Amino acid sequence: MRAGITHLVALFSTVWAGATASAQSRPDSAQTLQSQLETWFKQATRRAPGTWGIAVADQQGRLVWGIQPTRPLIPASTVKLLTTGFARSVVGGDARKTTRVVGRGELDASSGTWNGSWALEINGDPSLEHRGNGVTSLVDLALQLHRRGVRRLTGPLAVTSAEGTADASFPTTWSARHRGRLFAPPVGNLTIHDNLISATVAPGARIGRPVQLIGAAPDGAARLLVVSAKTVKGRRSRLRIETRPDGQYVIAGTLGVSARPRGVSRAVTDPRPVLEAVWAQALETAGIEWLQSPGIGTSVTKPAVLAEVHSPVFDSIASEVNRRSLNLGAELMLQWAGGADATAADRLTAHVQQITGDYAGLRLVDGSGLSDLNRVSPHTFVSYLARFPLAPGGRNFPMLLPPNGSGTLARLSTGLPQRGVVRAKTGTLGNVATLVGYLGRSDGVLLISLMYNGSRVYAARQAQWSLFRTLGAEGVVIPTDSLDADALGGDARPNE
Repeated sequence: MRAGITHLVALFSTVWAGATASAQSRPDSAQTLQSQLETWFKQATRRAPGTWGIAVADQQGRLVWGIQPTRPLIPASTVKLLTTGFARSVVGGDARKTTRVVGRGELDASSGTWNGSWALEINGDPSLEHRGNGVTSLVDLALQLHRRGVRRLTGPLAVTSAEGTADASFPTTWSARHRGRLFAPPVGNLTIHDNLISATVAPGARIGRPVQLIGAAPDGAARLLVVSAKTVKGRRSRLRIETRPDGQYVIAGTLGVSARPRGVSRAVTDPRPVLEAVWAQALETAGIEWLQSPGIGTSVTKPAVLAEVHSPVFDSIASEVNRRSLNLGAELMLQWAGGADATAADRLTAHVQQITGDYAGLRLVDGSGLSDLNRVSPHTFVSYLARFPLAPGGRNFPMLLPPNGSGTLARLSTGLPQRGVVRAKTGTLGNVATLVGYLGRSDGVLLISLMYNGSRVYAARQAQWSLFRTLGAEGVVIPTDSLDADALGGDARPNE
């Protein structure tokens, strides 16, 4: 192992000399850093044998230490930081998504009945009925209709989109083994509540009785839930949500009579019935009667806007997506910037190549990193971290990544002197543990890409946390110039 490290240092002697030149006033700093990295790597490979790729660079992107830094590896969710940069460079940090009620007709002022066609225009807003911070609500749309004097709507729900067909499906680049799981819902502009359905249940009054449904999300989803789960002795929970061909969902399994209320969730198979149920509840809340007929309506021709709501700005959405590592949100950001067709990932790849100048081995097939077909090298990541903040659309880019102690970096809440010493993104699959980001130090910001592909994922992640704690033990907050932290919804006051 030592021979491999020595070979690497010799290979990158030129950039190493450039990186250490800035530290000549502290001649031991570079040597200390290298010693820390070598000691850590020996321990990491003992704990997590497998394929490691590592690149540590200074703030200008000059490599100062690494292991196989140019080897393409599976990146997992660290792809999201690339997607964030690409989308922001295209749409801008202040861009918003809009959800509308559109229609063609007229209002009968005496009865409050809308006479004519109407539809919900759904445009891929990741915050629509979102589970986290900064949500867009269908109730707000319904209340706007009520303020216009609408008291009655008739006909089926028509769903349209300004971006083409309103739809969502399971991406072909994702492994089929993920289908139906919470982190892999259908992706498309037809998105509501992260395309998940959730229920909270409590035990029945006695053993043998059905469990009690005490809550559902999104609001109105209870209309789609059927309970078949039974109350049994003990405290254990074995609950699941199953799908039915008619668009309803069955809460199945068992719940112990002594158990506390439990939550259960699953990805929806088709967002349309969920949208319909939530819209019905929103209209009821707003005091609007819906004389609903069966089926899905057709699109409205040359519609006028009857009501509309806007998402938080892109930077707020991106911060939440990265903080919680939301695959659906990342895919929607990719579609926002690159379109909904199969070439969006090609545009993302071209963007990364243009920023970094790295072409060999780079392959991106989705925007979330859930696909194990993606390949990125550690060197590509640190090059991007260095160069994108200087590119158009890149200002304050580090602030869109979660700080230590927040979201997926919650386990870095200890061992570092203060919040904001680290701004980074994690990536995890069954055979992948990656950690890429910025680390603030008194002698400058380090850019770090730690990539592990192998079977010891948990051990590799613990080793990665350990290195960040070691190198950031006396760290300083990642600098920013004029960023308003309050604009990054959820990042200034995280929901931890």
